[in-house]
This record gives sequence, structure tokens and C-alpha cells, in this order.
Amino acid sequence: MKISTRGRYALRIIVELAQHHDENFLSLKEIARLQNMSTKYLESIVSILHKRGLVMSQRGKDGGYKLAHHPSQITVGTVLKLLEGNLAPISCLEHEPNTCERSGQCLTLPMWQELHKLIDDYLENITIEDLIQQQAASDPPYHI
Repeated sequence: MKISTRGRYALRIIVELAQHHDENFLSLKEIARLQNMSTKYLESIVSILHKRGLVMSQRGKDGGYKLAHHPSQITVGTVLKLLEGNLAPISCLEHEPNTCERSGQCLTLPMWQELHKLIDDYLENITIEDLIQQQAASDPPYHI
């Protein structure tokens, strides 16, 4: 399993929106500036996030994007699966039930299934709020 640039950028966008969750909508231009991303590339990713209900949009002068849910209700797994699809480490685990002709005799299948479960459980148990709090905890304190 390898997370694509699109998946990583989607996570960065969601985290940026979460950091501004209690504020006004953020424009695509502002998100692109804050995250040092191409606005054009950002448009395609935000479009998917909007269609899938993770972000909401507003048109007009004060328009832009905002999270549709509180950061504590969005998991890293949810974001990555929206952009990447299934996060299975091998192709025969991408479909349920497993249709691989060798699944009944594959001695490595249980290991791959356990790895897939570990990855899924791990990513589904980290919220966007957790990422923000982790960053806040690691920031050095400000001293005058």
C-alpha cells in the first residue's frame, strides 16, 4: 500500500480546514497558499471531498470551504479511503468476499488479512482533531 500525492494532499487540506474550523470559510486560493499547493490540483481534490460530504462550500465574496463535520468526527482512514479507495496491502483483499482462486490454499493470506486489519484499525482510530492536538503538544512553548 502506498498513499498517493492526492491522498496526502487531501489529508493536508482537511487538516488545514480543521485548524480554521471555528472561523469563516477558506478560499481555495488561501488553502493553496497556506499549504503551498497548486490551486488547480487543489480544485480536483476539494471537489471529491465536497461531493462525498466531508467539506461544504459557499459561493461569493466570503465563500470557500469548511469542514462539514467537527474534526473529532473525521478519521484519517475516512479521508484516505475517499481518495485512495481500499487501502488493502494486496489486490486480493480489495474485494469482499475474496475472489482469489488461491485464497483457500494461500498460506500467506492470513498474514495479509491481519496487516490490512491493523492498517485499517490504526487509521480509523486517528481523528483529524488528534493530529491537530498532537501538533499543538509538540510546538515549543513561546518565551519572551
